[in-house]
Amino acid sequence: MSVPLVCTLALAVMACASRAKVPAAATSSPSVIAASSAPASITPTGVTRAKAAAEVAPRRGDQTPIKPYPYREEAVTFKNVGANIELAATVTIPPGKGPFPAVLLIAGSGPTDRDETLLGHKPFLVLADYLTRNGIVVLRADKRGVGQSGGDFAKASLSDFVSDGVAGIAYLKAQPYVDPGKIGLLGHSEGAIVAPMIAVHDPAVAYVVMMAGPGVPATELLPQQARLIRLAEGQSQQQIDAVLSTQRRVLGIVERDKHEDPATIERDVRAALSGVLPEAQAVLQAKMMATPWYRDLLDYDPAATLRRLTCPVLVLSGTKDLQVPPQQNLPAIRKALERGGKKQFEIDELDGLNHMFQTATSGSPSEYGALEETMSPTAMSKVAGWILKHSR
Repeated sequence: MSVPLVCTLALAVMACASRAKVPAAATSSPSVIAASSAPASITPTGVTRAKAAAEVAPRRGDQTPIKPYPYREEAVTFKNVGANIELAATVTIPPGKGPFPAVLLIAGSGPTDRDETLLGHKPFLVLADYLTRNGIVVLRADKRGVGQSGGDFAKASLSDFVSDGVAGIAYLKAQPYVDPGKIGLLGHSEGAIVAPMIAVHDPAVAYVVMMAGPGVPATELLPQQARLIRLAEGQSQQQIDAVLSTQRRVLGIVERDKHEDPATIERDVRAALSGVLPEAQAVLQAKMMATPWYRDLLDYDPAATLRRLTCPVLVLSGTKDLQVPPQQNLPAIRKALERGGKKQFEIDELDGLNHMFQTATSGSPSEYGALEETMSPTAMSKVAGWILKHSR
């Protein structure tokens, strides 16, 4: 399998596909600059995420919940008034009287659906089922412009995803079965960037769970990510050095041109990739790197937001996460929380788990679709227990 050179944070193994031209209800996950060709469903080919997901046989295993569920499940919508869009979601409600603690799930990078569907796995479906069976209301939504949600994913920025999350919190606060003082956020990967941003915006957020979230800027994370993934895939040091050289050059172009119009960024990146990637892939990479989202990502420093958090925080990472390596990111997260004067936080590194919190062999993204496990019960148990402890 080929591995992206400038990966995004969560779903780098799916098609790079045009984040810049994803139509509403079509989905493609951005990853940037692959070194060689590989199967269409997991490399930068321009295949939309919806198509790629359909080409992968659904994975049931023993973790996929089977109806009828021992809890209520409702398809709902909630409105982001400022953006004037409706977001489509699923809410799961434990049996009993309530009111219950609640959590909004925020997916990683790319145009993800409410289940965070990836290579036959549905991590948020499995996690929502586990949490709801343990007495927690769970809300999970299709990202704007994806699935049944309105809006334009291609034009979305990080601040747009924050406003969508704020709208989700408002929806939960209005539900009679939810305890309004016990509503929190769980973000995976890029979602663990967005979740703290929402919590800073709304101090009433009761807690934040960060799963595989970065603690350093993307400009520091991406080279380490590229190096570790390529080492796991068996590439030589010469190959890795070449990839990192191209990565530095392309990221430098985006930084240099960040105040230019998107067409200029796209043109310059495409020129830099000429001869490095096949033309079609270079076009897709350039379009994605010119989007507001990507430029926001490169400018963002997670530590600045983490220092401003006032609610309890749980930080989880897997020892085999190669996309957001714990050795690089957990110390930075701890430092930021401590500098902000945080007392109520917990940081756990879970043995043997990859970026998707699957029990892994190497941790390489090439394993994600091959592993039977969707999410480790150890990780889900940790999340549920911590949320319930901080919802008393």
